Amino acid sequence: MRFDLRFAAALALGLAVAAPALAAGDNSGNQKTCPPGEAYDARQTRCVKQGAGILPDKDLAEYAYALAKAERYAEAIQVLDLMKNPDTAEGLNYRGYASRHLGRLDEGIGYYERSVALNPRYAQVREYLGEAYVLKGDMARAKAQLKVIKTLCGTECEEYVDLAKAIVDGAKT
Repeated sequence: MRFDLRFAAALALGLAVAAPALAAGDNSGNQKTCPPGEAYDARQTRCVKQGAGILPDKDLAEYAYALAKAERYAEAIQVLDLMKNPDTAEGLNYRGYASRHLGRLDEGIGYYERSVALNPRYAQVREYLGEAYVLKGDMARAKAQLKVIKTLCGTECEEYVDLAKAIVDGAKT
């Protein structure tokens, strides 16, 4: 009986400790998401009220991406709007990702192209640009992005594998 009580107590303690983390979500690496109007501050390990200058641009971009991966696209764009310098390869890539998923495909492609211009060796933006071309039915441009990704990180990296799958799936439709 004593063993069962200790096990139950340990389980209850584990659930109590894990519950806040599970409620916050974990969508992009270790990036947590917060309720609307807040952003996750990794240094303070808590949600803080959104506002200009509250977090460094890099943190805002990463948080916007976590929101986008959680399918909170409009909120992701609002967070990107808080950046002091939104014209970074990452910021433009994530803005393109959110815009594309909001159904604004051509707008998303425009952001991706601006991101590529800033950092031609950024494999993730090439993947997303290729996926956008697949959605448009432009397989030649999608395959061109796949070739560039191959030169950047080979055929085993996530970006190559994901875009190759999108091209195959897109060709079936």
